Amino acid sequence: MISTLYHYQLPIQTNLILRGHQLHYRQGLIIELKYNGIVGYGEIAPLPFFSDETLEQSERQIKELLNQSCNLDDILLDNLYPSVAFGLSCALAELKGELQSAKKLSSVPLFKGDLAIFKTELEKMPIKIGKFKVGIESLEKEVEKIKYLFNNIPNLKLRLDANRQWNWQQAVEFGKRFTKNDRLKFDFIEEPCATPEQSSIFAQQFLIPIAFDESLRESNFFAKNIQNMTAYIIKPTLTGSLEKCQKLIEQAHKQGLQVVISSSIESSLALSQLVCFAQKHTPNTLAGLDTLNLMQHQLVRHFENSKLPLLSLKSDYVKQIGKWEIKG
Repeated sequence: MISTLYHYQLPIQTNLILRGHQLHYRQGLIIELKYNGIVGYGEIAPLPFFSDETLEQSERQIKELLNQSCNLDDILLDNLYPSVAFGLSCALAELKGELQSAKKLSSVPLFKGDLAIFKTELEKMPIKIGKFKVGIESLEKEVEKIKYLFNNIPNLKLRLDANRQWNWQQAVEFGKRFTKNDRLKFDFIEEPCATPEQSSIFAQQFLIPIAFDESLRESNFFAKNIQNMTAYIIKPTLTGSLEKCQKLIEQAHKQGLQVVISSSIESSLALSQLVCFAQKHTPNTLAGLDTLNLMQHQLVRHFENSKLPLLSLKSDYVKQIGKWEIKG
């Protein structure tokens, strides 16, 4: 088997703010595996300010792995950084034909700053569900925008992503700004408070469904028996291998919970793989993969309906950083 590693740096289309930091470029690694005429790709792209590991740490780990020339199928993926485990598991899955796309997957549109554009996107959706990140602007501005959407789009449901940005007082103030009828229009709020326990109390007090994202990656979360939970939000780049994500999905479904497969602002390559994964494991839930238009280009593989120019691995935005012959 031949393994080639590439580094990419893609410019961001819009002013993307992640936890108070502006991101101008999205960087990551592409691992290419070739075996018996079949090619598998994986993307290793820790998300700045969210992933525990840095890109440098991930690059060091995957290079150490490839330098050992071991059989990749024998590696315990759960011992690797989540981004490395995810990318490597995707490349191996493609070699085995396990990431096949069968149909178009509907994804929830993400509010990117322009209310008029977002409204138009939502009006085109057969099932009107949108995603809105909160905790970025003032509470007043965000409440005003959400109420505008509720008042102007019939049958709208919103998924809010707070990313633990609210303290308890802000969460309570947000809940008070909406009538009981409007609260029914929230599909759920992701991580409204700093702790799962506070989020659960918030959900009980305001009868607003909640979902968990960051908390799923904390070792003691599942021992807490958190109440009032509606959904798991699984970001594979932050979670780990496809196999680990699949186990979380099965666990959630046994509890009667939704599972939303969500982007960590990967390139079109990983997004296309996440579409395949979501089709197979969460076919009845709208995924959260509407992030490609934050980029200026696609990479390696077209993402459905995108008109962004497609870059190959020979692009100036991509650099080969290593090549290995390893056991198949």
